[in-house]
Amino acid sequence: MNTKMIRYILAKMLGVEALLLLLPAFVAVIYGEKSGVWFLVPIALLAVLYLIGGRKRPKEQTIYGKEGMIIVALAWVLWSLFGALPFCLSGYIPNYLDAFFETVSGFTTTGSSIMPDVEILPQCMTFWRSFTHWVGGMGVLVFVMVLTSLDKHHTMFLMRAEVPGPEKDKLVPKAMSTARILYAMYLGLTIVEVVLLVFGGMSLFDSLIHSFGTAGTGGFSNYAASVGHFNSAYIDGVITVFMILFGVNFNLYFFLLLRDFKPVWKNEELRAYLGIILVSALLITWNISPSYPNPLTAFRYAIFQVASIITTTGYATTDYVVWPLLSQMILLILMVIGACASSTGGGIKVSRLLMVFKCIKREIMQMAHPKSVNVIRVNNKKVGSDVLRSLYVYLMAYGVLMVGSILIVSIDNKDFATTIGSVFATLNNIGPGLAEVGPAGNFSDFSPLSKLVFCIDMLAGRLEIFPFLMLFTASAWRRKF
Repeated sequence: MNTKMIRYILAKMLGVEALLLLLPAFVAVIYGEKSGVWFLVPIALLAVLYLIGGRKRPKEQTIYGKEGMIIVALAWVLWSLFGALPFCLSGYIPNYLDAFFETVSGFTTTGSSIMPDVEILPQCMTFWRSFTHWVGGMGVLVFVMVLTSLDKHHTMFLMRAEVPGPEKDKLVPKAMSTARILYAMYLGLTIVEVVLLVFGGMSLFDSLIHSFGTAGTGGFSNYAASVGHFNSAYIDGVITVFMILFGVNFNLYFFLLLRDFKPVWKNEELRAYLGIILVSALLITWNISPSYPNPLTAFRYAIFQVASIITTTGYATTDYVVWPLLSQMILLILMVIGACASSTGGGIKVSRLLMVFKCIKREIMQMAHPKSVNVIRVNNKKVGSDVLRSLYVYLMAYGVLMVGSILIVSIDNKDFATTIGSVFATLNNIGPGLAEVGPAGNFSDFSPLSKLVFCIDMLAGRLEIFPFLMLFTASAWRRKF
């Protein structure tokens, strides 16, 4: 375990967070808000920690998978711990655990909230709350790699520990270049969305807030009614399209930039992802049509919620808790499925779902024809036994964590839908769940123990379980394996 390099990278990351906190402080200056002063306290603390541990690079700089997982997990926890301070110190979220919950929800792009009324926040706090989505969307380590020179010694291990999906590939040979390409595409899509939302009548500030939430698939809004506040078919349409776009594997955008359309067209995960969205939207439209003036209006609300849930964004234009049970069950299933691998979305990922179905098909074929040899392929590439083993272990760990979380949260004695929905919403980084934690509700009434469980679920879900669990494994901290 290269503890010196771990301390160095973490200190450097804390220094970057100090710089990021200057942005909401600047927003406070623009709007003449005194509460912006509370950003100076964590900025000072982070600057000191950076000066202590982040200026001198250690002689031994090599890190491997174990260090990568530890660094990623600790980075997310530390950024959330310090990022919560402005909310708590300003008094807008007096309880530190609640402030930590809100910040973890922001960085992990979950979008669950303990705030009954988000509209009481000043502009600077609202900006920071939503900006955490944008930074966390691609990953805080990837973001820091773009700004710093961490790419010299095996830092692909950092990206592999943080980028979601069963397989992690570099777009180009160097991890630094890969990170910059990812963020260039990410920034470009965000800017386009901001422009389109401004064109639709949103203010620049509102456009930034909702673009941050869409890009990071997080879903924090500065209005209690979320996107439904605007009551605009145009705005609904723009955000729907961009939620779907940000749920796509970003590697495919790289192929589009190279004008190599064949891998995009033949990508099985993309076709399955778009197919699930279309079928789900049509089923819900049929199911809810009696509640709306016409099928087109029903489709508008259906496609928005389907896109919001499958990409784990969590925006809402209506309270889907009042929809028929079939529609709610479809949305619940979409919460688990999630978006594509290497996107900003959460869930178990469509690629894993494809592998599961292909594994089931292979087992049936081998039962029918015991001597046959069946190879699992995704996008015409053979899926190795190591990937399948990782898939099985991930799904088992996912199941154990979900069951354990449900049991602990059930101590609060909430109703069945609220308990199940809250765990699904946090572990899959959705945001809103069902019943009391639906689009019109929040997580404020849960006990401190349940809120802590939700924080663990949000972090574990965003980091795909194992990097976060590595923190609690004694063998990971030994100097030798």
